[in-house]
Amino acid sequence: MPIPALIPAALLAILLAACSGPAPRPATSANTISQAPLAVSEQGNEVVLYALGLIDTGYRFGGKNPEAGLDCSGMVSYIYGQATGLKVLGSAADIARRGRPIEQKLLRPGDLVFFNTLKRPLSHVGIYLGEQRFIHAPSTNGRVRIDRLNDRYYAQRFEAARTFFD
Repeated sequence: MPIPALIPAALLAILLAACSGPAPRPATSANTISQAPLAVSEQGNEVVLYALGLIDTGYRFGGKNPEAGLDCSGMVSYIYGQATGLKVLGSAADIARRGRPIEQKLLRPGDLVFFNTLKRPLSHVGIYLGEQRFIHAPSTNGRVRIDRLNDRYYAQRFEAARTFFD
């Protein structure tokens, strides 16, 4: 992909990263301690930037690179490898078993979100972008795209969140 085509995606990712961290919750009383939001991860930002450059890449079951097409786990493996050098291999369920569990409310850009879309636990994975958005390679409509965690379809099928970053 030519460099000028990546510039709008890079700018969008920078804007997403700048305002995507969870907002701190105010304390309700003097005895309540609010949890500080986690800092945005540099590796997570790299993952998001790389992922945005793959929007509209075609879907292919078992696909592991953009030229041949990507499925959900192939997309995650490819992006993590290219953007951070991390080897995140296997099916969506395999990837979920290797990641560190986190609460959905603590998701940061670059973390992974998992769904039950095939009547099988952890059958689909996407990369969290921030502000309830994630990028994934669904077989339906056959293209890498952005959807929202709070869309009815995905909200009903959300199962887990994982991180590979500190």
